[in-house]
Amino acid sequence: MANETWTVRRLLEWTEDFLRKRQVESPRLEAQILLAHALGCKKIDLYVRHEEEPPEVKRAAFREMIKKRAEGMPVAYLVGYRDFYSLDFLVTPAVLIPRPETETLVMEALRVVKAIDAPRVLDVGTGSGCIAVTIARQHKTARVTATDLSADALAVAGTNAQRHGVTDRVTFVQGDLFAPVSQGAFDLVVSNPPYIARAEFAALDAGVRDFEPRSALDGGIDGLDYYRRIANEVPRALRPGGTVLVEIGLTQEPAVRDLFAAQLEPGPTFKDRAGRPRVVSARLPR
Repeated sequence: MANETWTVRRLLEWTEDFLRKRQVESPRLEAQILLAHALGCKKIDLYVRHEEEPPEVKRAAFREMIKKRAEGMPVAYLVGYRDFYSLDFLVTPAVLIPRPETETLVMEALRVVKAIDAPRVLDVGTGSGCIAVTIARQHKTARVTATDLSADALAVAGTNAQRHGVTDRVTFVQGDLFAPVSQGAFDLVVSNPPYIARAEFAALDAGVRDFEPRSALDGGIDGLDYYRRIANEVPRALRPGGTVLVEIGLTQEPAVRDLFAAQLEPGPTFKDRAGRPRVVSARLPR
């Protein structure tokens, strides 16, 4: 092995096998993402560079990333970005890594505001800003306010707004849920709140449990703490006829629907691409 020529092809083969033995879910894809990042190229470029032997400095950087990945660090933190709704978002350990399931929330949000000229949207607990920024990118007259308690998260979100050219229509404010925003101002409120129950943390994937911010995951004893608060406070933020959409965990639909039904007019629950209940909706009567 010491005398082996470490071409791009061989690096990918070895890394895929290494990650598979460590039960990584997508070993080939992750090997490609990490090697492309180490080489400073696009993933697709690797296919025409298979026989190239990267210099030792690049291979050393790649080995260091593989070591950290084997220790559980998520790929998104290693490369510093994650694709979401066909956009790339800066991510750091200060923010939750965007998930494909959350695209369901964005799709339904865009459906709600499609026919509204210059809709006012509030994203509660924005994190990386992926929801707020994507809505602003997709609806060219939407004006979005996004809140978060974490100054570090808001810094990441602000960078993502700049990255995608929506700083003129997305405003980030630091504060607890609805505290920093005006009452009765929004056509739509969206949120992907922390919803992991405390007892479930031990069973989480190590990459989530040990590396992603606990404040973005911890939903209290039963996982419903933030839904209770949002259900109680959202009526004051919505305009008459306004809608709220919240992402939920796999088993939370009945409980979350009941919480919102006590305050608002219940709406449909929307399923993600895997057919699982993912977004609960409700509406403030006119």
